[in-house]
Amino acid sequence: MEVTLTTWAITLAAIVVLLIVDFVVTRKPHEVSFGEAAAWSVFYIAVAVVFGVVIWLSAGSSFGTQFFAAYLVEKSLSVDNLFVFAIILAQFAVPSNLHQRVLLVGIILALIMRAVFIAVGAAALAAFSFTFVLFGLLLIWTGIQLARHRDEDPEPKDNAVVRFARKRFPFTDSYDGSRLFTQVDGRRMATPMLLVMIAIGSTDLLFALDSIPATFGVTQEPFLVFAANAFALLGLRALYFLLKGLLDRLVYLSLGLAIILVFIGVKLILTFVHEQIPSVPKISIGLSLGIIVGVLVLVAIASWWKTSRDPSLQAHAGRLTGGSDDDGDESGSAQG
Repeated sequence: MEVTLTTWAITLAAIVVLLIVDFVVTRKPHEVSFGEAAAWSVFYIAVAVVFGVVIWLSAGSSFGTQFFAAYLVEKSLSVDNLFVFAIILAQFAVPSNLHQRVLLVGIILALIMRAVFIAVGAAALAAFSFTFVLFGLLLIWTGIQLARHRDEDPEPKDNAVVRFARKRFPFTDSYDGSRLFTQVDGRRMATPMLLVMIAIGSTDLLFALDSIPATFGVTQEPFLVFAANAFALLGLRALYFLLKGLLDRLVYLSLGLAIILVFIGVKLILTFVHEQIPSVPKISIGLSLGIIVGVLVLVAIASWWKTSRDPSLQAHAGRLTGGSDDDGDESGSAQG
């Protein structure tokens, strides 16, 4: 796919403008209504659809399909991100009127980390085709672990980076708006917001380790990988408030995401094998898109059916290792 510097510049400029708009919207802390969240969600989905249509018309249907498949993968995995964000906000007792700003900072950190991983991943794939196998094995391991621990939640409050920050800085017990540091009796102290940002940032790093290989599994075009990640993440703030009341009902989401990750992992390995032995078929992008959509639809229907029969059931984000009772140290989240 031929991508000019002008195309990159226009895309990056559009993303920056959208982030500025988000900063303006979240500048004044306020409770987000369902209507506001729905309007912003529709807007960001529309932006992604328009972008995909432009790719389809200008670069061809193959690249257009690849973008939509990559966007769908990132959008579905981002729902699991929301579980962990919700856990972080609850564990650190973040005031509800500050949720928007925390989510926005989390999105910006995620964009930066994903840009770095995309650059590294694209270079590795171009220089060393066996990277397809390494990415595939990583996704298969992640999917299996997520399926094994699908009924658990991560403990962001107890991760190593947060523990280090607690030892490094003196902290106040209360928030001071969105400030990371404040003055107490003339002494500079960190607020709990700093711990929240550290937890969000370290979680974003773990998410990037899985989501980038997953996106490369449906398209090897760095531009499409970056665009799919960016547009999926930009709508994450609004999606959180839109789905906040539904997250606990998606009881099969972690299992569904585990299946998707394993499937994409197998697809990546077959891509490498096909390059070495052309007679071995690889999984087409159309089939990939169909399977991903099918799994997500089944997750939604099965979750609705299960929770309608047992309303006491509660969904979990999942994690990649056992709980602290098993191994004594912090665990990874279900990355998206």
